[in-house]
Amino acid sequence: MSITVLVVDDHPVFREGFAALLGSIGEIDVLGTASNGREAVDKVARLHPDVVVMDVSMPGMDGIEATRRVLAERPETGVVVLTMSEEDGTIFDALRAGARGYLLKGAEPDEVVRAITTVAGGGVVFGAVLATRIADFLGPRPPAVSGETFPTLTAREREVLDLVAAGLSNSQIATRLFLSQKTVRNHVYAVVTKLQAADRAEAIIRARDAGLGR
Repeated sequence: MSITVLVVDDHPVFREGFAALLGSIGEIDVLGTASNGREAVDKVARLHPDVVVMDVSMPGMDGIEATRRVLAERPETGVVVLTMSEEDGTIFDALRAGARGYLLKGAEPDEVVRAITTVAGGGVVFGAVLATRIADFLGPRPPAVSGETFPTLTAREREVLDLVAAGLSNSQIATRLFLSQKTVRNHVYAVVTKLQAADRAEAIIRARDAGLGR
């Protein structure tokens, strides 16, 4: 039986060209296309595709929120994200939303077809580069920073300082620790205040002198 697919992308040339390419493959039946997340949610409810190939950056409702809503209504649907974004935050937001595939635009057509086939069969697939980054993220973490280092800080504040000293941005720290960026900003402010540092840069220097951020 053919795998039924819905293609979602806000760029009409890419969307229709990609849909035509998939439609030329015997094992895939393209049921239709959508130009934004809201339209995607509506069409999934009506057409019941096996797999949705979903862009991320779209007007109105983006692909992450659309993925979340699609799977809330039809959890049996497989979502393959196909996007330009290599940002860690986007990758992990897609995972949290329930996507089971993540490929970068520019992937070879046969790689996309394999991803669609794998996801339709219940599997999970990511491009080679992204798979390595995910493995690194989920791999063993370095030992927690000792409480003897900067004893005025809480354990979470020391953890944040360690990542700041390692050169991570607030956005990257938020993704790593599963926190909001606002919470990370608050922790950084508390760290700078408690260390009586002039600014973030001075806090980094002092943290690295103490062996953090390695």
